Amino acid sequence: MRTRALEAAGFPPGSLVGARPLTGGTYNTVEELLLDDGSRYVLKVPPPESVPGLRHERSLLVSEAEFYRAADRAGVTAPKVVGSGERHLLMTSCPGDPWGDTLTCAEEAGLRRELGRQVARLHRETGPGHGYPSGALGPLAADWPTAFTAMTDAVLDDARRYRVRLPRPADEVARVLGAARHVLAEVTVPRLVHFDLWRGNILVDRSSGAPRIGGLIDGERMFWGDPVADFVSLALLGDIEKDEPFLAGYREADGPAAFGGSARLRLALYRCYLYLIMLTEAVPREFGEDQNRWVRDTVAPELLAALDEIEGSTATP
Repeated sequence: MRTRALEAAGFPPGSLVGARPLTGGTYNTVEELLLDDGSRYVLKVPPPESVPGLRHERSLLVSEAEFYRAADRAGVTAPKVVGSGERHLLMTSCPGDPWGDTLTCAEEAGLRRELGRQVARLHRETGPGHGYPSGALGPLAADWPTAFTAMTDAVLDDARRYRVRLPRPADEVARVLGAARHVLAEVTVPRLVHFDLWRGNILVDRSSGAPRIGGLIDGERMFWGDPVADFVSLALLGDIEKDEPFLAGYREADGPAAFGGSARLRLALYRCYLYLIMLTEAVPREFGEDQNRWVRDTVAPELLAALDEIEGSTATP
């Protein structure tokens, strides 16, 4: 696949001189390719179709390529697509390493502010419809309530199929989410959402001295929808309203970071969606006991809290 992907992208035969695996992902196989001119590229290949997964994970690389092309239009630091096909994605390699915990408080604040500006630029990009561009759940929808309902229905179907132990029954979760569906109608423009911007997917580059954002990577979970949804992974298992440097940068770039009742309710819906994915994927991924315990003890209570918040907001007085 390495040679075929390079030649399909126009590189001369024999230009590949080395490859090394890149770890950290849980679904696709990722390698860094070294060419004879010293340049480096990243090749992603999905698992065989026989490998179990979630419904929305079909054709993830189509969505990832869409994300990088949109990020390039937005002027955001991210890989650039070099070549793609049904079974591979070849892209440029970004400098840096996943965001760790060795930064000073001042460096953290500066990077969060820069990240806020970049995410605001991402959210200016609009798509032709709502939902996953991969088509994994069908064509893009004309409205966001329809798209998001299809997304949550799909992951709940996955939970039933894999017999996932959710903290509340799947049918009950669907009822709670459905009671808040009306608030999604406030989203009328489908905007670019990465939906996986936790620290592991943000590269930090120190090559020029002060740390800077080296690249926003792993855009395979992207969809066209409500930009508020990005705040879930940006403050994974936390509260984005407490991330003052990020919000300052987001607002500097004209990002609409307002948290009225409507936005908070939508944010609770998107937290539920992400936590349902995290709980459900543990079964087909065959997580080890330690990771299963973390998901059960950490993620499940967060899902319950988000469901309680939705019920409190939609209860009839």
